[in-house]
Amino acid sequence: MADKQLPNHMKINRRKFLAASGLVAAALTPKSEFGSETSSRAKTSIPGTSFSDTERIDSVNLLQGTNSTRVFSRGNTLPIAALPFGMAHWVVQSSSTDSWMFHPEDRRFQGFRSTHQLSPWLSDYGQAVFLPFCGDCDVLPEKRGSSWQVETAKLHPYSLRLFLQRYRAEVELVPSERCGIIRASLGDNERPGFLIEVPGGTGSVRAEAASRTIRFESKANRGGVPKNFATYYVVRFAEEWESFDLHPVSQSRVAILRFKGGRSIEARIGTSFISFEQAERNLDRELGSKPIEKIRAEARMMWAECFSRIEIEGGTVDQQRIFSSCLYRTLLFPRLWHEPDGEGKLYHFSPYNGKVMPGVMYADHGYWDTYRAWYPLMSILYPDKLAEILQAWVNAYTEGGWLPQFPAPGYRACMTGSLIDSIFGDAAAKDIRNFDLATAYAGMKKHATQPGNPDHGYGRRGIEDYLRLGYVPHDHVRQSVAETVDAAYGDFCIAQVARALGQSEEAEAFFDRSHNWRKLFDPETGFLRGRLATGAWLEPFDEFQWGSPYVEGSAWQHRWDVPHDIPGLIDAMGGRELSVTALEKMLAVPPIFRVGVCGQEIHEMSEMAAVNFGQYAHSNQPVHHLLYIFAIAGRPDRTQYWVRKVLTELYSPDKFPGDEDTGSMAAWFILSALGIYPLCPGKPEYVVGGPLFDRVTLHLPGGKTTVIEARNQKPSAMYVSKLLVDGKEHSSVVFPHDKLVSGTYLTFFMREDAVS
Repeated sequence: MADKQLPNHMKINRRKFLAASGLVAAALTPKSEFGSETSSRAKTSIPGTSFSDTERIDSVNLLQGTNSTRVFSRGNTLPIAALPFGMAHWVVQSSSTDSWMFHPEDRRFQGFRSTHQLSPWLSDYGQAVFLPFCGDCDVLPEKRGSSWQVETAKLHPYSLRLFLQRYRAEVELVPSERCGIIRASLGDNERPGFLIEVPGGTGSVRAEAASRTIRFESKANRGGVPKNFATYYVVRFAEEWESFDLHPVSQSRVAILRFKGGRSIEARIGTSFISFEQAERNLDRELGSKPIEKIRAEARMMWAECFSRIEIEGGTVDQQRIFSSCLYRTLLFPRLWHEPDGEGKLYHFSPYNGKVMPGVMYADHGYWDTYRAWYPLMSILYPDKLAEILQAWVNAYTEGGWLPQFPAPGYRACMTGSLIDSIFGDAAAKDIRNFDLATAYAGMKKHATQPGNPDHGYGRRGIEDYLRLGYVPHDHVRQSVAETVDAAYGDFCIAQVARALGQSEEAEAFFDRSHNWRKLFDPETGFLRGRLATGAWLEPFDEFQWGSPYVEGSAWQHRWDVPHDIPGLIDAMGGRELSVTALEKMLAVPPIFRVGVCGQEIHEMSEMAAVNFGQYAHSNQPVHHLLYIFAIAGRPDRTQYWVRKVLTELYSPDKFPGDEDTGSMAAWFILSALGIYPLCPGKPEYVVGGPLFDRVTLHLPGGKTTVIEARNQKPSAMYVSKLLVDGKEHSSVVFPHDKLVSGTYLTFFMREDAVS
């Protein structure tokens, strides 16, 4: 069945798809190499259709989520050109305003920026900006900017191509894993030049005319790195320059190169976190003397290979484009930090001890954001890459002495809990190995039993009280409810690792600790509440007040923060019927909020209030599992209804419901569109929902193929009447991980009315 051929009447012409989605290839609409493309998107169903992986890459919208501000997020994303998990990210810079470096409505191009920013809330590090120009060019970003048309630019994961109106220049940047190449075709009547902006006033900048090379260090950062951190850049030009000038500017230095003649400039840029020599090695290895066309083709093919793991058919043009764009977002982070030496052996500059160390390293991933959906998605599609990433987090522990809380790129104090426990617990439960699980367990036990330094990004906040009282008291620790439930869930995940290692007694002890959430459950209100060290409840209780004792939410958004013991929480709330009523009420109560200790309306409040989903704030991660609790409580139809509403109403080709957060929001869409979701990472199972597409084929490691097919699929048919697995009826609301990844065929029968 997996190789079933579709009848001709269910197929669609690929050119029509590309035209409908605004993705007509340049060859189909000749204008110039940087010509415009149609932007219309038909919302027609395309049943039974699949497209080549390279066509899906071209359908990715790099601008999805970029129309964001500090006060309202539609993703807070950047239009990133990079290879999957690439060390070097490249974006269009339209503003020099701190972390908000791009907005599609700015209509100004200040340069191609090499960025390592995972979120605007944590700022950039090791960045630099590159601008080809001709004629006059000011050193200040606001004065050197050029108009460009976002509608006609060709922004793809493997290439950023646009026309600079002011300089009459066609420019393109193509990425490799650690490097990038810029090519510019300039106007006829102006003197060509190239600008490099280096942030900060320290670090060397050297021009070597004989080798046509510029070398400089960017030491810019806002924390998370040791004192000896730098990003090393080597820029090699194809043309000789006539002059080189270095201008000190407020908070940066700007190099201006002028060239002798010609109407083109080509700059090959190598980067490294280790040294100039390593940056040059990376440049020679990844770019060498290959023409930009070959580098672009290689980058496009690497993306296509990653996309080939999952094939989708059916749905609307918009839904297919959202899916492709979300898959692109899931493959950007975490960024690799390791680099090959002359013999190909991997080593890295450690952001944890400031030394060059052997082995792999990754960076820039907030576990608080990503543990719920991103890591489970990787366990299905890319388990080998996941194992390598997990080994990097083990290396972080051996190098720094503690597992990181929020590696950005090293230790960073951000959000609550020690949710790295979840990703190791999930891997252990799913039997994903090829990393040092025993050493990971040692690191997990350390922060679960010993005081660390949460202000510096490691250790559990309030661990002393947690060990003594079984909860974190509000009069000792802010965000005490969040810290307590995160710790209890972390203990459950540590128990899974202990069990996988044969440590049965320790597993049982951590499992017992995982019930500590009960100490904060108030049966009178039915909410998790803050307690004082005396045992008294924190008064007064306001279910709509955001902030401490919660985090980025109120009691409503954190009501179900017990993913490892949802049946226990359902019982505590009075049983299935009352739990379903509570979930429905959450979706019906107006989006009331009080700013509380936040002191002002934060963007997550605004995003919840902007949509008609009550207190269900999909714009932030704490609620991402809640709709699947309906199924556990006996109402899978309500899971199917509400998940479909979120998929179709809160996501679009242009926006996310809130901060995308390094693949977390995108991974939720992908998993939910497949018809499954991990209610509790750390348990090797998924709650069954309803698929969005006619057919999805997963091409899994080991030659395994899993097909998810939806019969009778149409927009109004969101309910599942029956699920067959390899032809046999599946009656459970959960589906095992091992069955999913071993190769199977799931057939969902869809219907328009709920099944009682």
